[in-house]
Amino acid sequence: MLGIVTVVGVVVLVVLLWLFFRARSQDQLAEMMEKRRPSCRLVSRAEYVEGMHSQPVALSLSDSDLYYENNDMQASFELARIDEVEYDDELATARSVAAGSRALRVRSHGATFEFIMPAAEAKKWESILPPRRSGGQPAARVG
Repeated sequence: MLGIVTVVGVVVLVVLLWLFFRARSQDQLAEMMEKRRPSCRLVSRAEYVEGMHSQPVALSLSDSDLYYENNDMQASFELARIDEVEYDDELATARSVAAGSRALRVRSHGATFEFIMPAAEAKKWESILPPRRSGGQPAARVG
């Protein structure tokens, strides 16, 4: 009987720890977004997709850079170095995104970076960071 109670207790503890760390991760992402908001034109929560894996990120757009960051990474692109911008209903791997979401695909020097966000947020992004092909106009609209 004591063994069963111990096993159940350990399982409950693991679940509670998992829930705690997940909630804390969301709080830290919100803090990053608030930190970027004063200096950026647009800040959103998104999923950075790499292959079959995805991770939540704070996606921010300033006048000169696109930032994506979470607790494990801080990365950015200079807008001048972005070759192509696309918005789509599926990823580059032809995997569909969830209903009500859109994929933002950014290509820079032959590398592709994809972010999934709610369709309403993607519409805001598209108005400021319009789709463009290599050799097109500047990546972001001023104003």
